[in-house]
Amino acid sequence: MQRNPVGKLLLFGATGDLSKRMLLPSLFGLHADGLLPEGLTITGSARGDEDDDSFREIARAALDEYLSDDRKDKEKIASFLQRLSFQPADLSDESTFQALADKIGDISGGLAIFLSTAPSLFEPAVKGLEKVGLAGDTVRIGLEKPLGYDLASSREINDTVAAVFPEDRIFRIDHYLGKETVQNILALRFGNSFFEPVWNAQGIDNVQITIAETVGLEDRAGYYEGAGALRDMITNHTLQLLALIAMEPPARYSKDDIRDEKAKVFRSLRVMTPTDVPQNTVTGQYEEGAVSSKVVKGYDDELGYDSDVETFVAIKAHVDNWRWQGVPFYLRTGKRMAKRRSEIAIQFKPVPHSMFSGRGGLLQPNTLVIRLQPEEYIELLVMAKEPGLDRDGVRLREVPLKLSLDTEFAGQRRRIAYERLLLDLIEGDQTLFVRRDEVEAQWVWTDAIRAGWAANGTKPKHYPAGTWGPSAAIALTERDGVTWQDD
Repeated sequence: MQRNPVGKLLLFGATGDLSKRMLLPSLFGLHADGLLPEGLTITGSARGDEDDDSFREIARAALDEYLSDDRKDKEKIASFLQRLSFQPADLSDESTFQALADKIGDISGGLAIFLSTAPSLFEPAVKGLEKVGLAGDTVRIGLEKPLGYDLASSREINDTVAAVFPEDRIFRIDHYLGKETVQNILALRFGNSFFEPVWNAQGIDNVQITIAETVGLEDRAGYYEGAGALRDMITNHTLQLLALIAMEPPARYSKDDIRDEKAKVFRSLRVMTPTDVPQNTVTGQYEEGAVSSKVVKGYDDELGYDSDVETFVAIKAHVDNWRWQGVPFYLRTGKRMAKRRSEIAIQFKPVPHSMFSGRGGLLQPNTLVIRLQPEEYIELLVMAKEPGLDRDGVRLREVPLKLSLDTEFAGQRRRIAYERLLLDLIEGDQTLFVRRDEVEAQWVWTDAIRAGWAANGTKPKHYPAGTWGPSAAIALTERDGVTWQDD
């Protein structure tokens, strides 16, 4: 695609945790490798009384804490800090925007804005930017999730932003789409001829997508109480992974072709009725248990009061189209789980006839595992014969054919997701960003599940921290003869 880099970048929330851990180290990585446009200035903004010098010290401390030792080049850090400046602003106070516009100055060379804030501040932020001339034709805006809490609030936010910015200048961020392994799903599917003939209901028995965390609330209690696991992880990351697995082959690697095919998947998701929901979903909430041999509190104990917010959800979903009819997609996410893991497991259908059964050989269906974190690898489990003379029968065993991306590309630096997404925002490439129709189709499906929980009076089932969730989640798959990929 033709790239159109801007000359200026504005970071709201520049002194916050996301900025310190991810945004500033990512921008430095791009700077150190000569990938930022020459002369690009980065203006940080947040509430408070920081100035240019104190913000540069905040950035210096963040780089010292979060950069690996081999990236701490003093000269490059010093030159990066010279790109930085700071202007305080309160997004809820329109009067603070003019000083911000004065600080940024001329934007005829293009301005990219990264906005990570509570949904309630989107409207005043966008209106404030427009009023002081920071929303013109040369400006594009990146919006960090969450984009609402249901379809109605999402539409309200999208309408607010769309009144000022057209769709081709709105970059909705789901950081999972910037992960290298996630993009490798496209390369695996559409760059290899041997998968496509079996990548359908005739060849695949089921798909499992797991995003498991070992952490608890941390400092997100306020947000999480209003969101829960379904809104926080399923509506965002998990459904995007499902779309990459289920989408039809795009004609080109372009923003329109890829996002068109993802949107078709979301529109094909079977929307559950209140009667469907109890049979196809499980909710849970962690209680006291042990994670990595350390005793941890339950969710209610961390909050200090009783709550019915789910910290775990498992769902049996269906994509009702020609390719996937009848194939269950099992989705699972939770906090305080047994292991930190994000992966996709695709189980193929068994061979139609086993020639080995008369000799004692037992076959297992092939499984393709795409691990996103903490390790990054692609593994195909295939059947092989154990060595031996076979006088007492044929012994077959499942063995892995494993491609470790960490090992295979050991000589190349692996970039974190925000490096790619920030560079794409600066250069104007929307391919890895989420379009409005995708977001709203996701909410239609999610809202139906929440409505089913409300109609049935569903309360989360407790599970001990450090486990794989409530036992009902095991039953969700095992009544179909399927076992979660937990090894």
